[in-house]
Amino acid sequence: MSLFRLFLTLAIKPRSSPRLLALVLAVLLVSAAHGSPGSTQWDDPAAALADQIAAILGPGQAHLTLRNLSTISTDELAVIRRLIEQDLRAHGVTPSSEEAANLLRVTLSENTHERLWVAEIVEGSETKLVMVHVDLVRQPPSQMASGITLHKQLIVTSHEQILSVLETPASLIILEPEQISIYAHAASLWNRQRSVAIRQKRPLTRDPRGILSASADGQGFDADLPGTHCEGAYAAAIPTGQWTIHCHESDDPWPVAPASSMQPGSAPAPLLKAFYNSTRDYFTGIVAPSPGVDLPAFYDAAWLPRASANALLINGVDGKLQLIESGAIKPIAGGRDWGSDFAALQSACGSGTQIIASGSGPAAQDSLRAYEIPALEAIPASTPLSLEASVTAVWTAPGGKSVFAVARSSPQPGQPVQYEVDRVTATCN
Repeated sequence: MSLFRLFLTLAIKPRSSPRLLALVLAVLLVSAAHGSPGSTQWDDPAAALADQIAAILGPGQAHLTLRNLSTISTDELAVIRRLIEQDLRAHGVTPSSEEAANLLRVTLSENTHERLWVAEIVEGSETKLVMVHVDLVRQPPSQMASGITLHKQLIVTSHEQILSVLETPASLIILEPEQISIYAHAASLWNRQRSVAIRQKRPLTRDPRGILSASADGQGFDADLPGTHCEGAYAAAIPTGQWTIHCHESDDPWPVAPASSMQPGSAPAPLLKAFYNSTRDYFTGIVAPSPGVDLPAFYDAAWLPRASANALLINGVDGKLQLIESGAIKPIAGGRDWGSDFAALQSACGSGTQIIASGSGPAAQDSLRAYEIPALEAIPASTPLSLEASVTAVWTAPGGKSVFAVARSSPQPGQPVQYEVDRVTATCN
């Protein structure tokens, strides 16, 4: 109970001690002058919510549950629950963790502008709702990553469609819809050395996807395409034909978010694998390891660092950007200008991890942009990096310090389509 509320309670009691009343008043005046050390930003909203609950429920016992769908930390959640409980008791409502005739379900949520605390009051078969709006306190602009510049470096171009690229110590591996090409480095350029046909037994969709990932020893690679898995091994002792590539039918899940330490002091983010719907060109939402909640179908996923754990960012096929954190799915605002491709980038700027997302503008003038997601809103952290072509794929390079992007040009009539692969990095202004 706040000191002011205690003073009012004592003042209206007919037998309150004058000395006690004077003491509480003196402490109240000192607290007003110097600031109460025990006060928090949650005192007023907790008191306002308790007032509304008590006006409906009246004195008695109630079973209280608290659900957090906001960015409020677990430690702060305990403070909020304690404040709500003590304010309810001041009104004669006794919160209990045991079953009771009355039920209180309090939900803490937020959007891009404010927090909303909602209490469901269940008395028998009747349910009533009360709510409190809470100002959303954001970080000062100086703490946001507002000074990032993206740079691109051309790696290779091809008239063949490029699905994915992987750099190994020996070669550049390029995954195409029907073959895997090996490039060798010569005179500061990558030149095609050989190609191996994949020979899928299933027909390809109009816009097929594929993913290349480094093998456990870092020397070879794994390739995943619809209905097919390939493995590449490198043998340095063989004078020619160093690469051996074997492909076979497979419906195993694909790697979609690489393992990463992400945040010092937090548990490493695991390698996330997802099952791919080859007839619809998206991931079904079934992933391993499980995030503790059922996911919708999505196009891309990436890990984001949080204070105590890593959260998973996905973009659903319905166009919604969502964050999976602590077993809950939370909507992310600010992704209206995003395309369907994004990847995480670890840099020395801002929070240390940015999301590089393609734009949703005209395909021929596509771009990439860095975003920070400190809470439940994607905040631009760089100006758009124009690619003057349509982005068809974006993924994190090994080590996380850069991302690869594939862009498809829109040629003049009679000219062939050209694909280019760019390495994208970030510098701090």
